Amino acid sequence: MQRRYITVDVFTDRAFGGNQLAVVLDADGLTTQQMQAIATEFNYSETTFVLPPRNPGHDAEVRIFTPVRELPFAGHPNVGTAFVLARRSNEPWPRLLFEEKAGIVPVEIWREQGKVVGAELTAPQPLARLAKLSAAEIAACLSLSADDVRTDRHVPEVVGVGTPFVVAELHSRDALRRATPDAAAFGRTLPRDGAFSIYFYTRDIPAAQAPCDLQARMFMRGTSGFAEDPATGSATVAAAALLATLDPLRDGELKLTIGQGFDMGRPSILRTTVEKEGGALLDAYVGGHCVQMMEGTFELAGEG
Repeated sequence: MQRRYITVDVFTDRAFGGNQLAVVLDADGLTTQQMQAIATEFNYSETTFVLPPRNPGHDAEVRIFTPVRELPFAGHPNVGTAFVLARRSNEPWPRLLFEEKAGIVPVEIWREQGKVVGAELTAPQPLARLAKLSAAEIAACLSLSADDVRTDRHVPEVVGVGTPFVVAELHSRDALRRATPDAAAFGRTLPRDGAFSIYFYTRDIPAAQAPCDLQARMFMRGTSGFAEDPATGSATVAAAALLATLDPLRDGELKLTIGQGFDMGRPSILRTTVEKEGGALLDAYVGGHCVQMMEGTFELAGEG
């Protein structure tokens, strides 16, 4: 059986930027083991598999795999998958509803002059604040000193809105640039409350990158050693929700533009919005532009 796939660069408006994603469009009938093997073969940070929805009121079931495991929810796979499906449809969908392990994920479609250019997801779960970690623990994981980790606004902690991450702030853009994953320290520190990865950011933005409110990086375990993610929507929206919780704003929207991937040559721009009412969080969103890159088919051995 020939199965179609499309690859896209997510959270960028130009080719060869952002985060790569493979979208398998004809996934019905594939086993979990086959999906994992295909994701490992693509070897992108994530691959999505589009299945018929279990509820006819939704648009698709979407399963998300890294090269090593399935995820309940992730950011750029939702944005990229919605972009692909909306571009292929003759219907001017304003929004898609995806069924995922973490729950129902609404994704708004972005259009410019009638053309689909990107998408914005709503986080499927409220912000969860879990384990707190020390500056020394995180610094060791990033091959930095504890003085590089900033704790005046929040200590490093595990947070999530569907998938947990350790989120930490650094004092400087220089520290962000110098960070390198240390395998031994990672092994001592993670996983912690389901978090396998560290998302770290700084407010120290050079003038040349002034359009960004924050610059971030994210380290995770890959198939062989460690990998860096050029754009992590699920971690970004969780970090934005955390920062909104700490912000004195009681009513309205906290909007942040976050740059990621600059240190690995795949610049990404992620736009977040967190709504608050009476000091409490309502919804959190993250979105960005996308570019379609490749399209093709494959056939698994043994399939007709």
